[in-house]
Amino acid sequence: MLTVDGLHAHYGRAHILDGVSLTVEPGEVHVLLGRNGAGKSTTMKAIMGLVPPSAGRVTFLGQAIAGRAPFEIARAGLGYVPEDRRIFAELTVEENLECGRQKPRDGQRPWSVERVCELFPSLAAMRRRPGGRMSGGEQQMLTIGRTLMGNPRLILLDEPSEGLAPVIVERMAAAILALKAEGLSVLLSEQNLSFAYAVSDRASIIEKGVVRWGGTMAALMTDEAARRAYLSV
Repeated sequence: MLTVDGLHAHYGRAHILDGVSLTVEPGEVHVLLGRNGAGKSTTMKAIMGLVPPSAGRVTFLGQAIAGRAPFEIARAGLGYVPEDRRIFAELTVEENLECGRQKPRDGQRPWSVERVCELFPSLAAMRRRPGGRMSGGEQQMLTIGRTLMGNPRLILLDEPSEGLAPVIVERMAAAILALKAEGLSVLLSEQNLSFAYAVSDRASIIEKGVVRWGGTMAALMTDEAARRAYLSV
């Protein structure tokens, strides 16, 4: 579904990603783990074209997408949920969702406002509420829903559990598992190891822009040395 091979990225002279490589298979959740500043969000932005890669290849559904404009990558079927949400505060929930609408894709059940409200029932009662009058957890649901309205085949989720109450984190986990059950692929960026374990099939640990560990989530949970070296505070 997605292959990242030797990805490099810079912010000015700062070398942020140093040869990141990973894959996401059809219908799986792959989590990118690491401490703050490790390069998780930059990896997401480089895949999406928001940070131009300085070297390396990104292949999505067999097509090379590195260097393409973000809107072209989105139209190809890659969805992105940013860490800072970026909803339109003056628009209603329904209007925010409609902003993300793209045409249906072959062989895929299309997303609609009604389907998003089924996935996140909390949004159903606030379809006319401005986005700026929602809690952080509600805004996170709205941001994911808006991305789903683009009918992606793979979705990039950047720190979806950060700063949310435990009950909302549980709802996020349930939503990700529901999307996976429908065959949607997910690349997830997380620091919450228990959340990642609940939803992910495989993991890659990134440190200082380099992937230091990769394998199944089950293997990571038994590898205390790796967790202590790369994830402990």
